Amino acid sequence: MAEDRGLLPIETELEGERAAALGEAGRRLERALDALAVRSAEEELDEAATAAWYFVIVRESLRMFDHKEALKIYGVPPQVMSRIGVVKRVK
Repeated sequence: MAEDRGLLPIETELEGERAAALGEAGRRLERALDALAVRSAEEELDEAATAAWYFVIVRESLRMFDHKEALKIYGVPPQVMSRIGVVKRVK
């Protein structure tokens, strides 16, 4: 499959690593959304937004640029989406 596209062995390995990272990012997003559903506090909202942001970044590393359906599948609420990419200062 990967060889059909003319990828070098290292590129094939990198694709596998990115795919594994996508799985982990998806699991992190699920955990963060579960925590948000239990306790809808500022900290959980920030964690869910960060997890969603990382999920989007990993998808883009795999050349997946349309995130609408994927985020819908995970049930990412609008209040989380509105915070994607917001970086808070550490005190």
